Amino acid sequence: MTLDEKLIQVVPSDRQLKHQQMEFYAFIHFTVNTFTDKEWGDGTESPDVFAPDGLDVEQWVNAVISAGMKGLILTCKHHDGFCLWDTKSTKHNVMNSPYGKDLVREVSQACKKYGIAFGIYLSPWDRNCPIYGSGKTYDDFYIIQLTELLTGYGEIFSVWLDGACGEGENGRKQYYDWDRYYSVIRRLQPDACISVCGPDVRWCGNEAGHTRLSEWSVVPLRTRDTEKIMENSQQEDNEDFRRRINASDDDLGSRKALADESELIWYPAEVNTSIRPGWFWHESEDDKVRSADELFDIYIKSVGGNASFLLNLPPTNKGLIHSSDLDVLKKLGERIRASFSDNLAEKGSITADGKVLDCLLDDSYDEFFMPKGRTAEIMIELPCREKLGHLVIKENIRCSQRIERFIIEFFDDGLWREIYSGTVVGHKRIVKLNGIMSDHLRIRITDSRCSPTVSFIGVYRDTEA
Repeated sequence: MTLDEKLIQVVPSDRQLKHQQMEFYAFIHFTVNTFTDKEWGDGTESPDVFAPDGLDVEQWVNAVISAGMKGLILTCKHHDGFCLWDTKSTKHNVMNSPYGKDLVREVSQACKKYGIAFGIYLSPWDRNCPIYGSGKTYDDFYIIQLTELLTGYGEIFSVWLDGACGEGENGRKQYYDWDRYYSVIRRLQPDACISVCGPDVRWCGNEAGHTRLSEWSVVPLRTRDTEKIMENSQQEDNEDFRRRINASDDDLGSRKALADESELIWYPAEVNTSIRPGWFWHESEDDKVRSADELFDIYIKSVGGNASFLLNLPPTNKGLIHSSDLDVLKKLGERIRASFSDNLAEKGSITADGKVLDCLLDDSYDEFFMPKGRTAEIMIELPCREKLGHLVIKENIRCSQRIERFIIEFFDDGLWREIYSGTVVGHKRIVKLNGIMSDHLRIRITDSRCSPTVSFIGVYRDTEA
């Protein structure tokens, strides 16, 4: 078996395929830290501080929807150990706070009401729990909490686990029993993806919103353990860490990177960052909300770079998404919808080898084009010259990730001119066309792992003022 034949054997599971199709979803960080002006609580906070007097979870969900996101992951428990649900495992929970209601239930029900997916974050590190660092006894405690969340709140699309791992009382360290956690999740929520410290979705490597130029989904098996190694875990909050960009591992999945790897997995990337400098709300950051322009750029590079985009939205101590954040989310959603709502290719034609490829107008994996060789040339003819903004191309990732290199050209003044050269396509590649005027585009796939696949092509006009 050749290297390429080996590589295309690696394909996504059904749960991974469904997750990649979500593309853009939200994080909600909300706990005692919101009221103490901290990023990381130390576990000594009284439940009495958790007193939002205007909390409206439907406002959260509608803010998520306004930006075009398809799901919401709630931090059900952060490192401080304060639980946002009616847990039987500890008194350090929302039922003993002035709020006094099961917030996880309220959020999950609001997600269901408005038709978006619901996910959970449950920190393995618990700075309030006196048995943290005791080994199996603590793991038993964590499994109780995990079981409550996975059985009492409907369908879960994501279980988001980070690797933060500090010391407990008297310097005790806890070595998390990841395999045990995974088995419980698989048994209770088999369709849920286990993200970051898990086998389904890979952290991109930073919290700044930075993306690799080539983000591969077929990577070495050993990358699955990167965030689980305790010595490498985050053990204190650090603003530099939140904005750190580590480019030392830019190539995880090229032929060269995988040539000597004996075991490979499908492990797609997720880009996670916050709309503000911090993950939790701080009044001092009300004037530091990222702009719609900056978030749209991250969207193009993440969703349009074969990764998913997880954007954090921290509610205020009133229990509401701040008006500044709401305004940005609304503008972001409007821009995404305006940029990708009208596929000009539907009004023209897509051909290859003299054949019309109407199948490439269906944004699913049901139909696709696969030439006989390793290369292909796809022609796109539009009904008239347009000022063009973006081109979208998707592979059929059910057949793995195959395209190694491709070129986009446009016809201008009797000549074909190159506007873009790239490597990875995967689930989705969004190419900026920078306002060029043309009625003909050409996609040339110049290198592929065996025969390439293309499942969708979209061409969109420039909507920028």
